[in-house]
Amino acid sequence: MGKNKFYHILNFGCQMNESDTEHYAAQLITLGYEQAPTIEIADVIVFNTCCVRESAEQKILGKIGEIKHLKNKNKELVLVIAGCMAQKEGKNLIKKFPYIDCVIGTHYVNSFLEIIQAFLENRKKLILLEQNADAKTEFSGISARKSSFAAWIPIMYGCNNFCTYCIVPHVRGRERSRSFAEIEQEIKEAVAKGFKEFTLLGQNVNSYGKEFPGEDNFAKLLEIVDAIPGVERIRYMTSHPRDMNEAVIKTIANSKHICDHFHLPLQAGSDKILKRMNRGYTAAEYLKLVELVRHYVPQATLTTDLIVGFPGETEADFQATLDTVKAAGYDAAYTFLYSRRSGTPASEYSEQVPLPVKKERFNKLLAMQNEICLAKNEAYVGKVVEVLCEGSSKTDATVLTGRTTGNKIVLWPKIKENIAIGDLIQVKITQAQTWLLKGEQIC
Repeated sequence: MGKNKFYHILNFGCQMNESDTEHYAAQLITLGYEQAPTIEIADVIVFNTCCVRESAEQKILGKIGEIKHLKNKNKELVLVIAGCMAQKEGKNLIKKFPYIDCVIGTHYVNSFLEIIQAFLENRKKLILLEQNADAKTEFSGISARKSSFAAWIPIMYGCNNFCTYCIVPHVRGRERSRSFAEIEQEIKEAVAKGFKEFTLLGQNVNSYGKEFPGEDNFAKLLEIVDAIPGVERIRYMTSHPRDMNEAVIKTIANSKHICDHFHLPLQAGSDKILKRMNRGYTAAEYLKLVELVRHYVPQATLTTDLIVGFPGETEADFQATLDTVKAAGYDAAYTFLYSRRSGTPASEYSEQVPLPVKKERFNKLLAMQNEICLAKNEAYVGKVVEVLCEGSSKTDATVLTGRTTGNKIVLWPKIKENIAIGDLIQVKITQAQTWLLKGEQIC
């Protein structure tokens, strides 16, 4: 009998990367590889990389350096660097780490099987970075899903927005959408395997289908997925406020299974800063969008992304962000200090904000938003919510955890042994904290 072959994938970055990792894994399994219990025994190691922030790149570079001793010990080990940082850095990675075997960019996710086979045949280093918008292999493929109930469903790739702080359009390429039929078929196949929750993925899902005939194609896709038998919950990420529209909001309001959670990245509340970011909307236009959400989906939860200390941000600009955040009333906000990202226009901007000033503003914004978060959560006390069970809490096996349709994390004591991951549970909320809710299962 032949020796078992093992793979190990280290994933960094966003949900799209998580989905890509599942596709890499499935193709390795097709070639006869098994997931390695430890990285030390792997025959193929894949780094699926991120380059959104310099700190992420430095972490990845450190990890690649740590693999050298494994290559020294096993000359047959295949080391692959894939994803966004691979696309950005290309052959520079092999110059820095000569023991890397393959560097593959973001347009080769579903041709990975052929790439590995080609390398194993001749053991010649491969650097594949071409961005081909017509590459059909990108729009199909198999996936080894990590979850037993929730599935990532890429609906489009790339981004056309070119926010001045963001590297994504440069490494993911222009927007390309999968067909309605292909997405529908993938979800139907996943439903047949027992999956209940589906997250539609794209760098800007609101731009889905812009290259197709007709208008409001993302709203049409949501309607199609909502009608698929067996689908319990539909999520999507990420939205861009410039492209979110009334048709999508109405579709969500009238749906049976689309979650009432709107993630609308504001990034800044100052019109001057929004323009410098190339976001394509004003604070007033953004708040009108929030009003539309509140009108059509009154029970909706609203979350956002915020960048503090963008180049040129003054105290008045920061105060405008505070005012906009307060007016929007977010259930949660993911807040980041601006950091220079080489290859983006903003990295060359003058008036870079000093780090101590950024940290002071960050802490002020965080304190205000935490108060809003807690107040929002306290309004749930005494209410009964439907929660999709995701299993036991990481810190206590006697406590179950899950999320509401509004993406609120809920914890409750396990009172029945027959509750399965993916079950929909009624929970009465008894306690609110800043980031989560606690409750009791309704028998």
